[in-house]
Amino acid sequence: MRIQLLVTVILTFGVASAAAEGRHYKWVDAEGRVYYGDSVPPEFTDLRKEVVNAQGVVVDELAGKRSAEEIEAARLAEEQRQRELLQERADKALLATYLSVQEIEMHRDRRVELFKAQSRVTELYLRNIKRQLGKLEREASRFQPYSDDPDAPMIDPSLVEAIAETEAIIDRHEGNLLQFREDERQIIARFEGDIDRFKRLKNLQ
Repeated sequence: MRIQLLVTVILTFGVASAAAEGRHYKWVDAEGRVYYGDSVPPEFTDLRKEVVNAQGVVVDELAGKRSAEEIEAARLAEEQRQRELLQERADKALLATYLSVQEIEMHRDRRVELFKAQSRVTELYLRNIKRQLGKLEREASRFQPYSDDPDAPMIDPSLVEAIAETEAIIDRHEGNLLQFREDERQIIARFEGDIDRFKRLKNLQ
């Protein structure tokens, strides 16, 4: 508590002393002319300014209004800093997770096998459901409007509905199959990137 009080007294004394000494501003206009003053005219408020004490020593700086180029440069610099920070975290996690390239490859192969297994199950299901669709379509061919026989009876609405539902199931599972294959491709690419990064971090290239 005594230390906090002492720091507060010192800071307060320092601020008061600076105010007593008097502070002035220094700035440079677009033509390179240097100005000094105890206040800044409105037409110069957007410029960067230095705060100087009575002895002419710079004690602070006041940023001016940034240009569009400066703002964009700052944004890009911050984005780069964030990318580097994320990469640093990813590198630490990678090195903490694996001890060798072989471990990464084993993990990759296990993940890939899961997608392959899903694909095989889906392919088998699709073959069965397509056979079912074939039976329904052959049955529907005996009825109007699919039969060439003008005396054929009109198809039962329940059969039409069964065909439509079966086609929808096929479309859905074919979409799933494409997604499993895309997921497999992406996981392989991700692990290949991890392997390459691991080699560089371990100087194994």
